[in-house]
Amino acid sequence: MPVRIVVLVVVVPVRMLWDLLALCGRALHRTVLRPVGHGLVWVYAIVLTPVGHALAWLAVVLGKAVFVWPWVGLWRYVVVPVVTYGLVVPAVWVHRQVLTPVGRGVAWVLTGLGRGIGWTLGTLGRGIAWLVGHLVVAPARWVHRSLLTPVGHALAWLAVVLGKVLFVWPWVGLWRYVVVPVVTYGLVVPVAWVYRQVLTPLGHGIVRLAAGLWHGLAVLGRGLWTALTWTVLTLLVTPVVWLVGTLVVAPLVWTFQRVLVPIGREIGAAFVVAWRVAGYVSSAVGSAVRWLVVQLVVRPVRWLYGSVCTPVGHAVRDFVWRPAKRAAVEAGRAAAAAVRSARETIRQARRDAWRALVGGPGYAEPGEPLVPQARTLGSTTTVPGAAAEPEISLHKQG
Repeated sequence: MPVRIVVLVVVVPVRMLWDLLALCGRALHRTVLRPVGHGLVWVYAIVLTPVGHALAWLAVVLGKAVFVWPWVGLWRYVVVPVVTYGLVVPAVWVHRQVLTPVGRGVAWVLTGLGRGIGWTLGTLGRGIAWLVGHLVVAPARWVHRSLLTPVGHALAWLAVVLGKVLFVWPWVGLWRYVVVPVVTYGLVVPVAWVYRQVLTPLGHGIVRLAAGLWHGLAVLGRGLWTALTWTVLTLLVTPVVWLVGTLVVAPLVWTFQRVLVPIGREIGAAFVVAWRVAGYVSSAVGSAVRWLVVQLVVRPVRWLYGSVCTPVGHAVRDFVWRPAKRAAVEAGRAAAAAVRSARETIRQARRDAWRALVGGPGYAEPGEPLVPQARTLGSTTTVPGAAAEPEISLHKQG
């Protein structure tokens, strides 16, 4: 109980402050933040969005009028007609009426000349080739085939035999019958015998001796390390561990389990109970303050709103806001009509400029519409009371 009383005295102000802050936050959100947010959304949707759309449309129209329409009109009604009718059409006419017939005539003349020259040169070349073939090529081919080829084969065989006798066979015999036997039986065989009979057994013995020494040293080292480890653990580590566990760890564990855990559990339970009791106290205090606020502030404000502000607001809505809104709507309609009229004037001016530059079909003058004269189907008689159309025969109709 003393712990709970102390905790209650400490927690009650904190809980009341917490409830006060929560109440102020909810009231601020309900009375200020939410209406301000709704008002901002309404201003954005009703005021800023139409104004932004209008400004964007006006900026687009001004940008087109300043930067697009003049260049489009210049290109469409000045550059294109001038280039088309001043350059392209004359060039096409010159190419079609002058250059094409001249080019075809020149091609026909050059083709005839080429064919005649080609036929003449071909005939002359065939005659010269026949004379050279029968007077020069045939005798030379017979001499090459009957005399030069056998003599060349014999000379080539003799040169190959002499080259082998002078440059190949002596060195092959020296390498095969002198160098190879001397090196094999004078150097390779003794070296291999010494390696196999002397060096290999000697190396095996040295390796076995080194392995035995290493194994003995390893066994001795493991024994020494085991003895040293056991000595250190037995004489130093075990007593130190026992002393630390007995003099330090055991008292700390007992203190934690027997003192700190019960105290912490009791303090936690005391805080829970005190928080609940402080909630009840805070709720009672809040109810009393709420009753005072309702009696001293809310009722007078409600009476002021219902008796003064509401009639004034209705009067402002009926005599100020609605006439201003109606005038704004009429002004917007007038502005839209002016913009449509300006667009139609610009279109008409563009049509007139184009018709003045390149010409175009004229428009019929307005007048009374023509009413066709009525006739009965399949006969030449007219409907009573209507003028008959002129007679047209089937032959003239086609």
